[in-house]
Amino acid sequence: MTPSEEKWNEDYRMARDRVKGIKEFYTNLFAYLMVIPFLIFVNYMTFWGYQWFWFPMFGWGLGVAIHGLITFGIGTEWEKRKIRELMDKDKYN
Repeated sequence: MTPSEEKWNEDYRMARDRVKGIKEFYTNLFAYLMVIPFLIFVNYMTFWGYQWFWFPMFGWGLGVAIHGLITFGIGTEWEKRKIRELMDKDKYN
């Protein structure tokens, strides 16, 4: 396998993983946007005196936010640099 084929395969794998991550994020976001209003409705119809829906709303919302940060690469430049550094190191050894 030539170096250009290896680079293309690596780039393809990274792009495929990125698309998979984006797809998973939007699936998670869609589920969040469908379930939370349902939980609010259930809480409203049963006993509005204790609003328990806030707990899953904030917990799951925090998870969706962190998933979005990871998916869209905020703060991951150092990971890419380190991967390239290790790949270059292995190439020369």
